[in-house]
Amino acid sequence: MLPTVARVLDLEVMRRGLPQVVAGAAHLERPVRWVHVSELPDVAGMLQGGELVLTTGIALPEDRDGLARYVRELDEVGVAGLVVEFGRRYFDNLPRALVHAAEQRGLPLIVLRRELRFVAVTEAVHALVVNAQLEQLRTSEAVHQVFNELAVEGAEPAEVVRQVARMAGAAVVLENLAHQVLAHDTAGRPETELLEGWERRSRGVRPAGRTGHDPRSGWLVTAVGARGQDWGRLILVDEPGALPEGVAHPYAMLLERGAATLALNRLVLRDRESLERQTHRTLLAGILTHALTVSEVALRAQALGVPLEGRRLVGVVLRQRRGPSPAALEAQARLRDFTELAATAVRACRLSALVGALDDEGVGVLIALGSQQDEHGALDAFAAALRRLAADTGREPGAAGAQPAPPRAVEPVVAVGSSVGSVRDARRTLLEATQVADAALHDAPGGRAAAYYRLPDVRLRGLLHLLRDDARLQTYVERELGPLLAYDAEHGGQLVQMLRIYLEHGRNKSAAADAAHLSRPSFYDRLHKVERILAVDLDQVESCLSLHVALLALDAVRR
Repeated sequence: MLPTVARVLDLEVMRRGLPQVVAGAAHLERPVRWVHVSELPDVAGMLQGGELVLTTGIALPEDRDGLARYVRELDEVGVAGLVVEFGRRYFDNLPRALVHAAEQRGLPLIVLRRELRFVAVTEAVHALVVNAQLEQLRTSEAVHQVFNELAVEGAEPAEVVRQVARMAGAAVVLENLAHQVLAHDTAGRPETELLEGWERRSRGVRPAGRTGHDPRSGWLVTAVGARGQDWGRLILVDEPGALPEGVAHPYAMLLERGAATLALNRLVLRDRESLERQTHRTLLAGILTHALTVSEVALRAQALGVPLEGRRLVGVVLRQRRGPSPAALEAQARLRDFTELAATAVRACRLSALVGALDDEGVGVLIALGSQQDEHGALDAFAAALRRLAADTGREPGAAGAQPAPPRAVEPVVAVGSSVGSVRDARRTLLEATQVADAALHDAPGGRAAAYYRLPDVRLRGLLHLLRDDARLQTYVERELGPLLAYDAEHGGQLVQMLRIYLEHGRNKSAAADAAHLSRPSFYDRLHKVERILAVDLDQVESCLSLHVALLALDAVRR
C-alpha cells in the first residue's frame, strides 16, 4: 500500500521539522501518491490527486476568502495533505481562516516548526512510493499467476473463494442474485458470525458500480458474470471503518480477479451441474457422511435460503428406471438434467428443499415443511409435478438437446423416508429414502396407484435391502445360489436368469418359457440343470420360496 500521511510524518526526516497537525487529524490515513513542492496559490491546477503539498506559504493569499479558496481547490483535486513550514511567511501560528477551512474540509494541515530541506523529504517519501508501487506490481503478478492456474485447472468455486480469502486474510462469500450463499471461506472467523442473517445483511449492501466498497459495513463487493449477464456477487467481508473513506481498497484487484476466474470457469464448464446444485449436493453429502455438524448444516442451509430448523424434514430419493448403462459422459449429463428436473418440480410446488445428486444414479431431496403444510399433499404434488415435467420433455430426463424420443417414457422412482422433527435426524430420513429407492427400483413400472414409495410399500425387498450389509444374509445368498453363480461365471451361462424368470412367473413353466423366448423343451432342460447344480427340487414350494428370497437378497447385496 502507498504510505499514508501519518506514515510520512513518522519518517526521521520529517520528525526533524517538529511536525504538528493543526487540522484534519481524523484523516491522516490518506495515501500519499507523490510529494509536490510549490509556493503558487493556484497550484491545484497542476495536481492530479494524492499529492502531499509542501510550502513555506510565502505566496499564499492574505484575505480570508483567498485562503478558503486555496484550501477548497486543493481538497477538490484530492490532495493527501498540506504541509506549511514556519520561518518565511508564518512564524508561530497559521491564519485562523486557513486552519478553519482545512478543518471544515477534513484536509490534513501540518506545520513544521523547524526548517527542513524539502528535497530530503521528497526523496524519502518517493522512495516509499516507488517501493509500494513495486510491491503492488509483484502482488499483481502473483495474483494473476495464481488465478490463471486456477482458471486453466477448472478449479471449483469453493477453491477460488478459498484462494481469495487466503490472499486477502479476510472472509469471502460467493452469493447468487437472490443473496443465497453458494460458497464461502471464513478465514478463521466463526461461521455463525459470518453467515447469520446473511440475506438480510447482504441486501443492505449495494455499492455503486461493478466493484465498490461500502464503508458502513466494511464490505468490498464485485459483480460476478460475463457477456452482460451477472449471476452473483463476490464479497470480501471486512470490519466497518477498517478503511478510511475515499481510499481505494487494496484488495479490489484481487477480488475482481477472483470474480473473473469464477465467471470464466462457469462459461467453460456450463455443461456441468449448476453452482447452486453443487452447493446443495455438498450440503446433502455433509449430512449423510457426518462431515458437517448439525449447527453447520442448519446455518449453511439457512444461508442458501432453505431454513431447516423448526421444520418437519422429509428425505426423498429419486432414481430412474432405464435400460443398459450409458457411457460415462452421457450418464453424467442425464443425472445433471434429472437433478435440475427435480429442482424445477420443487419450485413448481413452492417447496423449500435441498436438491442435489447423491451418487452416480440418484438424486436426493430434503424437503423442509412448515407447521401448516400437509406432508402427504406436498409429496403427492411433488411426485405429480416431477412425472409431468418428465413427460413434457418428450424424452428421457437428462437427454438435454436430444430429439424427442419414442413414446416410451422413463418413469422416475420416488422414494420417501419417514419425516423427522430436527436437523439432527435429517440423515436418518435420507438413508431410509435411499433404502426404499434401491428396493423400489426393481418393482414393476407403472403398476402403482400411489405417487411414491415408502418403507411399507417395498415389503420383503425393503427388508432385505436394510439387511444387505449383514454377513449372515450374504452367507445365505452364497449357500443358496453360490454353485449356480459359479457355474454361470465359468460357462458364460444364464441359469440364474432362467431361475429368476421361472420364479417370477409363479412357477408356471409355459409362461416362463415364453418370457425367456425359448421353446418349452429348451427351457425345461435348463430348469433340470438348475436342479442338478443346486441339488434342489423346483416342484417343492419351500425350495422355490427359499431360492426366491435368495435372489431378492442377491439384488440387494449387489446394489
